[in-house]
Amino acid sequence: MRPKPTEEEIRQRAKELWETHGKPENRDDEFWRTAERELSGLQDRGEDMKGSPDNQN
Repeated sequence: MRPKPTEEEIRQRAKELWETHGKPENRDDEFWRTAERELSGLQDRGEDMKGSPDNQN
């Protein structure tokens, strides 16, 4: 089990995701949740899956 990510780690990853996706407005929470899941080990980075900001299923 991975240690719980710090707020700073989540913030940095969320910013990377936001920039990668063209810096869309009003989607902060989506990128934050995705970063938190990734860093907690609940999904792999770069994997296209439900719940990622670009997959609105």
